[in-house]
Amino acid sequence: MARRIVLAVLALVAVLLGVVAVPLGLITTSQDRRDFRDETVTSARNVANVSEELLDDRFTGPALNRLVAKLSRAGDRVSVYNAAGNQVAGTAAKPPLSSAQLAGALAGGREATYSADDWLIVITPVLHDVGTGKVGTVVLARPTADVDREAGVLWAVIAVVVTAGLLAAALIAVALARWVSRPLSELEAAAQALGDGQLSTRSPAGRGPSEIRRLAANFNLMAARLEALVRGHQATMADVSHQLRTPLAALRLRLDLLAQDSDEAAAAELAGAQEEIARLSRLVNGLLAIARAENTDTPQVDLRVDQVIQTRVAAWRPAADERSVGLAVHVEPASARMGEGHLEQILDNLIANALDVLPGGGTIEIFAVPADSMIRIVVADDGPGMTEQQQRVAFRRFATSNGGGTGLGLAIVDRLTAASGGTAALSDTPGGGLTVTIELPRARTERPVRRAAHLYGSHAAGDQLGTR
Repeated sequence: MARRIVLAVLALVAVLLGVVAVPLGLITTSQDRRDFRDETVTSARNVANVSEELLDDRFTGPALNRLVAKLSRAGDRVSVYNAAGNQVAGTAAKPPLSSAQLAGALAGGREATYSADDWLIVITPVLHDVGTGKVGTVVLARPTADVDREAGVLWAVIAVVVTAGLLAAALIAVALARWVSRPLSELEAAAQALGDGQLSTRSPAGRGPSEIRRLAANFNLMAARLEALVRGHQATMADVSHQLRTPLAALRLRLDLLAQDSDEAAAAELAGAQEEIARLSRLVNGLLAIARAENTDTPQVDLRVDQVIQTRVAAWRPAADERSVGLAVHVEPASARMGEGHLEQILDNLIANALDVLPGGGTIEIFAVPADSMIRIVVADDGPGMTEQQQRVAFRRFATSNGGGTGLGLAIVDRLTAASGGTAALSDTPGGGLTVTIELPRARTERPVRRAAHLYGSHAAGDQLGTR
């Protein structure tokens, strides 16, 4: 924005200076040349008037000699011709006229002007004082060097004034742009930091125009309220975690003690109660995980997606081998920006869900590749999959297609992805199964590039990656 402000101000000032300075220079230069021409014509007429006494009355013409000498000292060249075409007076240097031009001048009876190189030449007929006809001709040549030099000086002054005006405008524009853009940049940085989870971030509210100051003040008010809400949410989450987990652990311990001294029928009932307590514990843990995912106070960091995927796959591979499930990885070096620890939880939930539904001999494939400004992660399996109705509600809490599950795994995935500024989507794997596509913002240090879909080989999930 600062650059646009500077360019706009400079363009406006340049147009104004151009509209004023250029016409002024043209008008002044034209007027100076017109005055120069008029003065030259007047001098030629004066010489013609004085020459009339010499040519018509046969006087010796001392006045003409003095006038010619004066013009000669000023750099002019003068020649006075009689009616027969003979020069009767003038300077030593003749006017720069060609023979043809001189013959035409002597033959003509009207006043005329010529421009020859650096000279202005005026030809004036000498007329009898009673109007009986032409008695001679005066040719006066005046150098145009002085008027050209004055015009050059004038344009140089105009150029200096325009340059100084543009420099002054540039300084003012830069100061104005900084005055406006610097608080906006600070506000943008504060908004980015707030979005990254730094809830204590505030924007300076005492700089820039009044509108920006009000905007910064409103932003700070919003940030303060958001911080208070999140801090309260965190305190509530901690209290709930403590108040629920402690009695559940105590209840499980009491049931274990009762089971030791119970008969077979009672032990079976107690075992069922313990399973329900374990399920309740998983629900509590899942709800707390969702609450943490929705908590915006998680710092955003740049992390290597390929390395995290390789680490989590290595951790889950023993469980996959135990179930005879294949676990394949196809990743490229790429970095994403997201909440710290979020990607690990996303992968753990997706792999755990897939292992829960896959029969022996099934396959889980994980892909990761840059896609424009995002990192696309695909987890595809060839299990039973989901119906369209199940896919539409799969990201809701407690929605499950597995009777033994809590219905929170995909909800956690969706909340963690959204908290990092990404998206999560479900689709069918061609040939059967479920494909989960996660898109996360790329790290700020990376530049977006387009990649071809053929990187994913012949697996059916490659088609999903190339189109989603």
